[in-house]
Amino acid sequence: MSPAAPARRLRLGLPRRVFSQVLLMQVAIAAGVAVLATGLFLAPLSKQLDQEAMRRALAIALTTAQDPQIAEGVLNTPPTRNGPVQKEAERIRRATHAEYVVVLDRHWVRWSHPTPGEIGRRVSTDPRDALKGKEVMEIDKGTLGRSARGKVPLYDADHRIIGAVSVGIAYDSVRARLISAIPGLFAYAGGALAVGALAAWLISRRVQRQTRDLAFSDISALLAEREAMLHGIREGVVALDRGGRIRLLNDEARRLLGIGDEAVGQSPDEALGEGRTTDVLAGRVTGTDLLTVRGQRVLVANRMPTDDGGAVATLRDRTELEQLGRELDSTRGLIDALRAQDHEHANRMHTLLGLLELEMYDDVVEFVGEVVGDHRATAEQVTEKIQDPLLAALLVGKATVAAERGVALWVSERTRLPDRLIDPRGLVTVVGNLVDNALDAVAGTPHARVEVELRAEGRTVVLRVCDTGPGIPEDQRELIFTEGWSTKKPPAHGKRGLGLSLVRRLAERQGGSARVGAADGGGAEFTVVLPEALTEPEPEPAHTGSAEPGVTGPSTVPTAAEEEAR
Repeated sequence: MSPAAPARRLRLGLPRRVFSQVLLMQVAIAAGVAVLATGLFLAPLSKQLDQEAMRRALAIALTTAQDPQIAEGVLNTPPTRNGPVQKEAERIRRATHAEYVVVLDRHWVRWSHPTPGEIGRRVSTDPRDALKGKEVMEIDKGTLGRSARGKVPLYDADHRIIGAVSVGIAYDSVRARLISAIPGLFAYAGGALAVGALAAWLISRRVQRQTRDLAFSDISALLAEREAMLHGIREGVVALDRGGRIRLLNDEARRLLGIGDEAVGQSPDEALGEGRTTDVLAGRVTGTDLLTVRGQRVLVANRMPTDDGGAVATLRDRTELEQLGRELDSTRGLIDALRAQDHEHANRMHTLLGLLELEMYDDVVEFVGEVVGDHRATAEQVTEKIQDPLLAALLVGKATVAAERGVALWVSERTRLPDRLIDPRGLVTVVGNLVDNALDAVAGTPHARVEVELRAEGRTVVLRVCDTGPGIPEDQRELIFTEGWSTKKPPAHGKRGLGLSLVRRLAERQGGSARVGAADGGGAEFTVVLPEALTEPEPEPAHTGSAEPGVTGPSTVPTAAEEEAR
């Protein structure tokens, strides 16, 4: 025999689904409100019915006391069952459907009563206030039970108090009116409860669609997972609402964008200011894997709209990858320069070998001297004008690469740059980017030429790079400095369109500028101004007519220009 299936345990408690819990809670609230409203209505209704019964009893008592036959009977006849007071009081009682109409004298003796045996006896409740001329309304218990009462003084023709009139309305009739009102009240409460339950069901159905019929525990788990995921991933996440305001930032987004929690609730323009990053987050620039620069970081951004009209943008940090890519480009440039030098050296060695085999020794000496002199002249030409070793080495290497590509790289005669750079690596980046772009622009064109000018104006460095290429159309001269804009084919390691953007950002960060225009002979001319790029020059020491022992005077070694003049 197969084992019996375990019995399912009956679980009591709230349902798990959000829809069911919201519906149950709203129906319970509606029922509670209906019961509370009914109770709050019944309490004043009971009091209102009591007041109405007492005012009715008081009105009957006042009418009875104003009847002259009542006062005359109290003064002139004894209290008997068939006396005129009893007859008149009973007539009034039957006409008004009161429980009793009792007339008494100043000695509390009854002259009328629904029970004839009580006539001539003292009343059971205190009539002193009425005998003092006051009108009394109360609910009290007497010989006929609990009733709503009205008591008034009884006056004679001379307006003297000769007794009192007490009228009672049976309290059971008041209670009956209250009970008769309850079914109608419950009907209204039931109708209100039904409308509330219907509204609760409609709201719950909407909640069910919006929460996709999840349980509260599932929603709580999703929120916990979302928080862990958002703050644990190495990508920046920025969520925007339908109004374009930032509603969520994870830790990585705060780090990459350089903003804090104060940005939540602001638009990207308010939180970040103007720039491409702002345009990408705001959706004014569309596309996938959009490159942007924020501060010193290179970011890749993607923006995806959401169903509620908002959007979610993701940011990836590509700064290190771009640095590696640029180092790879530099390494490739160095390899190209070495390859060009190797190719040139091989040609020279073949020429030298041929001259030696032909025993043309004088020509060998002349050829070697010419080759060494040309190389030395090129290096000296650069180092004389540019005293910073990093920039000088860069331009010497670029000259070799340019020669290999059939391009003449010239250093302008106006170039003068002392060895006082504050950030030589930053200037190397600027010069390298502009020279590489110029070489790419003129490669393969006839009479290709690139001219570089670097000069110091006080502490300001001015860089000018001209080429003989096709130039840049006027309507694109600002667009080329935008992140991600390029006319070149992307390299294998990433995307293009960052070099000129970094050049401008580096210049603007130092308070300078980067612009492009048309060169005199055609082509493009880039001008970069870097204020405060040089340190203050050291003061020259004062020289006297005779030198101290052990102290050398100014150098008298002739310069290359002087040697050439000699």
